[in-house]
Amino acid sequence: MNPANDNLTRALSDAFSASLIRFALIAFVAFVCAWAFFPFLPIMLWSLVLAVALYPVHQFLERKFRWPSGRIATLIALAGIALIGVPTAIIGYSFATNVLGTYEAYEAGKLLVPEPSAEVADWPIIGADLYDDWSAAAADLPAFLETRQPELKSLATRFIDTASGAAGSVFLLIGALIIAGIMLAWAGPGGQSVRRIFTRVSDSKRGPELHDLATKTIRQVAVGIIGIAFVTAMALGAVMTLGGVPAAALLTVVALVLAIMQVPVTLVALLAAALLWTGDDTSALHNTIFTVLLIAASLTDNILKPLVLGRGLDVPMPVVLMGALGGMMSGGILGMFIGATFLAAGYQVFMRWVEIDNEEADTEAVTPTQSN
Repeated sequence: MNPANDNLTRALSDAFSASLIRFALIAFVAFVCAWAFFPFLPIMLWSLVLAVALYPVHQFLERKFRWPSGRIATLIALAGIALIGVPTAIIGYSFATNVLGTYEAYEAGKLLVPEPSAEVADWPIIGADLYDDWSAAAADLPAFLETRQPELKSLATRFIDTASGAAGSVFLLIGALIIAGIMLAWAGPGGQSVRRIFTRVSDSKRGPELHDLATKTIRQVAVGIIGIAFVTAMALGAVMTLGGVPAAALLTVVALVLAIMQVPVTLVALLAAALLWTGDDTSALHNTIFTVLLIAASLTDNILKPLVLGRGLDVPMPVVLMGALGGMMSGGILGMFIGATFLAAGYQVFMRWVEIDNEEADTEAVTPTQSN
């Protein structure tokens, strides 16, 4: 046997074994890091999107008041927490107080269900069944609850799951605002670090371009969702005011908060419709028309979101729509927002990368032709 070949084979085997061990160790470290970071992924994604969207506001306030960056970031975070936390706390306290009072009245035998009016039976689709059940509950509430126990248990379970999910979304958004405030305070160094990462992944020319492209895409999509939330809340508020719904202004504020958190505004529309139907000052035709208008107004975001999210971006509408729908199916309400934002950003980054390579290929193809 040739000693030189044996030495070469041994050297290659040792190098391959060392590389395989290094790769396994790096993969293990990356897996453990991903495993430890995964629980914080949703809140960090929310924080990143909020920080990118709110950075122009941070810059404007910093130029206006000439305050330190940290103080401006703290002000923005506190304002966001107050905007979301205060209405949520008021609604939660009122709901808990009413539920507790109703339960105590039922235990004491003082909970009485009023007799339904004859107009209830004339309501479209559900009027007759609702009138019968309402009359049975007014005649003997304990017996009615006993006979409807399976349905009420299923309804209560579904309601509790929905309420707990909404509460979790509120706390998640509040935590994301706090982290976004920290990101805004360190926006300068953080932006430079992200730009260096893009440069390291690509090169010194493409990196800054891809970084600016991704930032603009995330910011436009995020601002678009907030704008759609405002339009939806205002449309719902206008319909509630015209329809004579009690507490229309308060419900409009609640609708705005829910729309920003990507919680369906239809919940507020259903509550407004219930308040409308329980009043005695309007006719059944009036209530029917405005119930349809309330639900239609609450669905404004579903119509505008696919149209506005891609506006001003070089992103086809199917990409934005697939990101929103796929994100919702995979990750719920947060997934819808994150999916639409990052799929649009990823599409733009990818297509820009393709265009850059095509431009270089065309340039290389033209240069030899000119030389000849």
